[in-house]
Amino acid sequence: KMLWFSFLVKVAIIAGLTTVILVLVLGQSRMFFAMSKDGLLPKSFSKIHPKTQTPLFGTIVTGLACMLIAGVFSVEILAQFVSIATLFIFAIVCLGVLFLRKLHPEFPRPFKVAFVPLIPLLGIFTCVAQIFLLPMFTWAQLLGWLSLGLLIYFGYGIRHSVIQKARKKASAR
Repeated sequence: KMLWFSFLVKVAIIAGLTTVILVLVLGQSRMFFAMSKDGLLPKSFSKIHPKTQTPLFGTIVTGLACMLIAGVFSVEILAQFVSIATLFIFAIVCLGVLFLRKLHPEFPRPFKVAFVPLIPLLGIFTCVAQIFLLPMFTWAQLLGWLSLGLLIYFGYGIRHSVIQKARKKASAR
């Protein structure tokens, strides 16, 4: 009786996963590009393909990493991890909107956020509420990857960053 609904849900899931994968590949390859420009990754990540105007090497590496990860982990674990990571990032962005508006009102505002601080606060509340609904294993994954990222950043990245070196040089003057 409800077979058509089951089919519709499966199509929606595939469409949703396809969108997430596309955004992940596009976003991650551009993060690699920015990190390469800052001297934190090899120069090959910051080369732009002349025809497509995209960071081709970063896109290929991201695609291969996605295939490897998808082959090793179950869809359920990946979906939960992507959910908690996305919610965490959205909450940080909302927090950033609040802090930057308050601490640096002189910064250029290329986009507008309506009803500040209401919208960012609602965003933070909604994201954190949804994070609390996820299993503890997913929290452990997030904390593990976050710890690894912070270790790499503070152990290597902050000392080798071109931007950080320029800031130190400017403040020494």
